Amino acid sequence: MTDMTDESQSIDTICVQGGWQPKNGEPRTPPIVQSTTFKYTSSEQMSRLFDLSESGYFYTRLSNPTNDVVAKKICELEGGTAAILTSSGQAANFFALFNICSAGDHIVASNAIYGGTYNLINVTMRRMGINCTFVHPNCTPEELDAAFQPNTKAVFGESIANPSLMVLDFDKFAAAAHNHGVPLIVDNTFPTPVNCRPFEYGVDIVTHSTTKYMDGHGSCVGGAIVDSGNFDWMAHADKFPGLTTPDESYHGVTYAKEFGNGGAFITKCVAQLMRDFGSIPSPFNSWVLGQNLEDLGLRMQRHCENGYRVAKFLDEDPRISWVNHPGLETDKYYQLARKYMPNGTCGVIAFGVPGGREKVSAFLDHLQLVSIATHVADSRSCILYPAGTTHRQLTEEQLKEAGVGIDLVRLSCGLENADDIIADLKQAMDAVL
Repeated sequence: MTDMTDESQSIDTICVQGGWQPKNGEPRTPPIVQSTTFKYTSSEQMSRLFDLSESGYFYTRLSNPTNDVVAKKICELEGGTAAILTSSGQAANFFALFNICSAGDHIVASNAIYGGTYNLINVTMRRMGINCTFVHPNCTPEELDAAFQPNTKAVFGESIANPSLMVLDFDKFAAAAHNHGVPLIVDNTFPTPVNCRPFEYGVDIVTHSTTKYMDGHGSCVGGAIVDSGNFDWMAHADKFPGLTTPDESYHGVTYAKEFGNGGAFITKCVAQLMRDFGSIPSPFNSWVLGQNLEDLGLRMQRHCENGYRVAKFLDEDPRISWVNHPGLETDKYYQLARKYMPNGTCGVIAFGVPGGREKVSAFLDHLQLVSIATHVADSRSCILYPAGTTHRQLTEEQLKEAGVGIDLVRLSCGLENADDIIADLKQAMDAVL
């Protein structure tokens, strides 16, 4: 867990320098603290650590210096007040929701989200007694308002939906959430804070699958949660007793009073959820992530350039049924993307391959440079058929609601030369379509 922010530096500088400011004689590169435990000479000091009255480390399942350095960098990139790393993006989304929801509570969520997250909310969390109403990102303010219930505790969506590439209207969703006294939680994995900073548009909590662009090399699975520090928990104390009343499982601490709006959410996430579920990343994985974050700004520029060029190629080929990429001028979400992501969106494209499942499969099988992989947002271009893989467990009606058609193919443009990506797509199209 970490907290900070320095608003004076640019995103590119934070990518390189954020999170770690070595003192005189300390290593320039953050060290890997590959240790489960930490030695103390005073049992009294150890007691203070357990009471949360003193900061420090005593067991890596709760926190670790290497993990905190990288969390601090991501916190700075998003402009937040506190952050934590998790073992995966799924863990980050679960923790972000479960930290303020319990049996009998309710969530409002966009239905245009990653299939695994949809199942987490729609199946697993329902079994835990937490219900959800799904809404389309394009719903009217009135339709969105109607989805709320007295026991609603959070609103959830993705800044750019995986794999439909719909763009969430932050203003609309934040206004609805705040009118009902609950936070808006947004998964910002696809654009990353390089291209989108949701806190500037009323979002309260951001999550990431750091496995994607942040790591960017298919090296390490991971996730992150960042708190803006803007949501006033005590102003809605009756809705969030876990933050505003004493936690008897942790010495009676009241998180919102002890740590304020800037630290309450993440501190509770560590003290309760990380303590009980243990979804902590390996310090080595966090170190690799930290190294790869240094060139995130450069990589996102190339990903976006490649994504735009490939999307234009596909959009101009009559053999392709349709193309979704929010960076395209003809895309229905282009104006929203320009509003919230003026510097670019991402390198992911969704497009339609006609002819049914067999044609789609044949097209993918003919690709040579672009790999078929259950992955996205990577330095190497990869492609997937979501209806047959990541969203396979959804019904046809659910697929339609999520914007995942039977013909949808998700292409993640890597860092290769765009001409080579286009040439590979063209040869596969020539062979099959």
